[in-house]
Amino acid sequence: MMSKKGLVEAALFVSDNPLSIQKLMKIANTEDSSEIVGIISLIKQELQNDDRGIELSQTPEGFEFRVKPEYRDSIRILAPMSDLSEGMMRSLAIVAIKQPIKQSIIIRYQGNKAYSYLKGLEDKGLIKSHKSGRTKIVTTTQDFEKYFGKTSEEMKKILEAKMEEKG
Repeated sequence: MMSKKGLVEAALFVSDNPLSIQKLMKIANTEDSSEIVGIISLIKQELQNDDRGIELSQTPEGFEFRVKPEYRDSIRILAPMSDLSEGMMRSLAIVAIKQPIKQSIIIRYQGNKAYSYLKGLEDKGLIKSHKSGRTKIVTTTQDFEKYFGKTSEEMKKILEAKMEEKG
């Protein structure tokens, strides 16, 4: 018989996107959200051990496994930002370098597809925005720093250097 904890863990492992409590409830075939919250809490606690390389992270979209910050540099070559599309990476670089930046300026740089890139980045918790007149002001979040394992200032310098390399 499958354990619900094992099922939740397997779902989080294979999913490309964060999973909400509701989605995990369906997968585990339960109508009790507190049961899923308890399972998530248990998994999170088990992963806090120093010898574990991943952590269970909560994003605005739900829960997902992430590599712990101290291991990212060592394994980055295996999957550098594999969950971000090229367009999302360009949008994120613009935000990181120019923040705070108006959404309308990003759209001017990248075209209308940038709306979906920005939504995806916001769903992942890497950027945040707030209304300002007829546009939005966009900045990176603390999750941005956790995701890359560097401060916004360090990332800005790295991105500026990369842009100079490309000319």
